[in-house]
Amino acid sequence: MYSIQDPAGGSPQSGSAVQILGPDEQYFCRTFADVGAFWADADGLSHGCSRRQSQPNQSQPNQSQQTQSAPTHSEAHAEGYSATAQVHQGFLRDPGTGQVFRWYYTIEPIYGWGNPQTSQQATAGWLSYLPVFEPGWQILMAHGLATGWLEMGGKDYQLDRVPFYAEKNWGGAFPSKWFWLQCNAFGTESDLTVTSGGGLRQMLGQVESVGMVGVHWQGQFYEFVPWNSRVSWAVSPWGSWKIGAENGEFSVELVGSTTEAGVLVRVPTATGLEFCCRDTTRGKLSLKLWQGSGDSRQLLLHAVSHQAGLEVGGEPWDAIWHQH
Repeated sequence: MYSIQDPAGGSPQSGSAVQILGPDEQYFCRTFADVGAFWADADGLSHGCSRRQSQPNQSQPNQSQQTQSAPTHSEAHAEGYSATAQVHQGFLRDPGTGQVFRWYYTIEPIYGWGNPQTSQQATAGWLSYLPVFEPGWQILMAHGLATGWLEMGGKDYQLDRVPFYAEKNWGGAFPSKWFWLQCNAFGTESDLTVTSGGGLRQMLGQVESVGMVGVHWQGQFYEFVPWNSRVSWAVSPWGSWKIGAENGEFSVELVGSTTEAGVLVRVPTATGLEFCCRDTTRGKLSLKLWQGSGDSRQLLLHAVSHQAGLEVGGEPWDAIWHQH
């Protein structure tokens, strides 16, 4: 999870960060106080940060330079990372333990967001192109395959076309309360990915409760969003996620659960990155997709995974959050 906050600089909250939620729910965070060390492409998905100081008038590497060669475990790197639509790579060191975290992998895209036969679709609708929502949210790649390697905590992990997902958030505020789940590792259903989220967001100064479900399966996109569907949920403070949606033509049911304690993850707040979010990447998820509605609906798909990403964030979470 890459982030930058208050990029204009000059405040205690200014800075960028990298967070890693690794195997066995291992968590690591490394921050970069100098926002000037962050760079990004204004016209494409390409950004990064490094502790190595750039010389005056030295331009940051462009995307083609970033993807020319893969680093090896033995190379010496300045701490930092770079991420593009094709390649992610980085090197971080834990100053407390001396452990290193390295990664390099390439990405093969399968699904962006929307109908695969058309151009990328705005996750929150066309209004999200305008500065009316806080925060903005866009799913960049609902499903892809990553190949490369990770080195974490002294262990090496080889990646051979493993499931990959990417999204971005931006704006002046995070939701005051939200849930999220994502899974694209359903075993025998290799061509299936689902993302769902809901939260309290601001729209032109007003707070509204919104939720959505998006499913890509066998070359088709099934979208359940507030402007075309009825979306409901019952999400507990931790351990249980139940989301349902129907749009007249199709309906979907998601049931997520976990007995794991989960991991606290930092998210942007007005006072900087704070532990206001709990995640697991080892959740159980059941997905059912029907065609039609009511008693006449026909079950098209039932898939189960034990590798779902499940999340709750914000506050208060002192009871089950119901939305009908």
